[in-house]
Amino acid sequence: MSTAEETTGGEIEPWEEVTPDAARRLLVAAVEAFAERGYHATTTRDIAGRAGMSPAALYIHYKTKEELLHRISRIGHDRALAILRTAAEGAGTPAQRLAEAVGSFVRWHAGRRTTARVVQYELEALGPDARAEILALRRQVDAEVRGIIEEGVASGEFDVLDIHGTTLAVLSLCIDVARWFNVDGPRTPDEVGALYADLVLRMVGAEKQPPPAPAGNGS
Repeated sequence: MSTAEETTGGEIEPWEEVTPDAARRLLVAAVEAFAERGYHATTTRDIAGRAGMSPAALYIHYKTKEELLHRISRIGHDRALAILRTAAEGAGTPAQRLAEAVGSFVRWHAGRRTTARVVQYELEALGPDARAEILALRRQVDAEVRGIIEEGVASGEFDVLDIHGTTLAVLSLCIDVARWFNVDGPRTPDEVGALYADLVLRMVGAEKQPPPAPAGNGS
């Protein structure tokens, strides 16, 4: 992850809650290193060097390399869950809310592609307790999407035979964007989000619908 990507791709934004500044710099450096080299091939010296700090300075803020990965994974999954929960609890039909959920989830995975790659694909490097915590968050992510699909099926708006399998397929599509998205490619995160929202609505047998009108517009 380059400095330019941090600025234009929004990679810094997920870590605003991390303080002090040195701890944040180390977290961003860890994301860079894990995405580029993989968790197991990255050393604490690599991370500290990217942050412009000494290896000893790292241990002031993080006891282990795994603690860094756990913090990254926790923040990333919290953000992803918040995105989906906002869409699921929003106004509109199941189709409108599913389109918003998919579109926003995909935009996050494209715009935060470096972070998302680490969050989504380094889970097995965590120890049992940390992994169990992240898996619990993933189950909540799954539940938000599955709940929208279940509502659409119940109302007759969606034609889905296997809700569990369809939920897994939808989430897999969204998450995989982090693996291939290229900031210099032909599509923006917004364009990919719109495309995938349309694809998912077709997957569940719903027609694409306009977003709900803003509240209080007098219509």
